[in-house]
This record gives sequence, structure tokens and C-alpha cells, in this order.
Amino acid sequence: MSTEPAFLTDTVRIPSGVRVVARDRSLEAKGPLGSATRPFPSDLFRVEVKADQVKLTLELPPERKQARALLGTWVAHLRNLTLGVSQGVEARMKVVAAHFPMKVQAKEGELQIENFLGEKYPRTAPLVAGVRATVDGEFVILSGVDIEQVGQSAANIERATRIRNYDPRVFQDGIYLVQRAHVKEAGP
Repeated sequence: MSTEPAFLTDTVRIPSGVRVVARDRSLEAKGPLGSATRPFPSDLFRVEVKADQVKLTLELPPERKQARALLGTWVAHLRNLTLGVSQGVEARMKVVAAHFPMKVQAKEGELQIENFLGEKYPRTAPLVAGVRATVDGEFVILSGVDIEQVGQSAANIERATRIRNYDPRVFQDGIYLVQRAHVKEAGP
């Protein structure tokens, strides 16, 4: 009597207007806002793409807690991938300038911060390819199709305005994340 081993499986529904293609060890999603690719670097995953859903199978025993957690993580990655190309991803950051007025400009591929703590030379923060930054008063809005790229760009901006050799309780100047990278809500 041969029994086939039971594996963990889960399905993710693909939003309308999005096409998902499985290649080697990666998934590529194309939607109305652009395209994004996500590598799946494990031999333990099998990915089956059907018309309106993607089925993920993890070839580990289902009674292992780590296996269920791993599958849940990859399902979340896949949802973020498909929703990002259909609805978009956004993060909001706030410019805090208590001591010196800062001038923040979005240039191509970077965010330029002038007069940070009265410094003579501007600081720059690189934006990951595919991420757009807009300055709206005291807010910097980052948008794109990949949640990880938007989050990394926000981290680059925070790191560029990190204060050294000053008391952070007194000098709170900088650009800080106030709304982390998230999929935009569907409009009417």
C-alpha cells in the first residue's frame, strides 16, 4: 500500500487584469501599473499558475510549525506582488525640521535634502529603481509596484538623515516613516 506524502498547499487569487507567469525559480506579475518579479529560491516549492489563481505547494510535512509559517510567508509575498501591480504600493514619510529649515527635492533616482542641520553640502538618499518620490509640503510620498522596493527606499531616506554626535532627544530633525509601505486601497 503506497501512500503519497501529504504536503502543505495554499492558493492565492489573482486580481482581474493581472497576469502571473512562473519561470524557473521566480514569479512575474504584470498588471495595469507595471510588472514585478519575485524569486522563489527553494526547491521545496511547486508553483502552479491557473487562470485566476496560483497554487503553492510546499513539500514539507504539514505537521511542522515552521513549514506552515514558511508557506504563509510566501503566500503573503505573492499577494503583495499581485496587489502591488494592480493597485500600487505607497509609503508616507514626514519631514521634521526643528532647528534649520530643510529643503527636500525629488530628483531622478534620489531624494536630495539640503540644509540638514545647517550643513553646507546636501545629503542624498537613493531610491530603488521603480520607486517614485513626491514632496507634498512636509510629507514625502513614495509609490511603486513592489512593497519591498518602496520599503527599502524609505529606509534609505531615514538612514540619510540619521544624526550623529548630537543628542537625539534635543535634535529630532530628520525624515521619518509615519505610514509604512502598504498596498493602496481600491478606489471607487
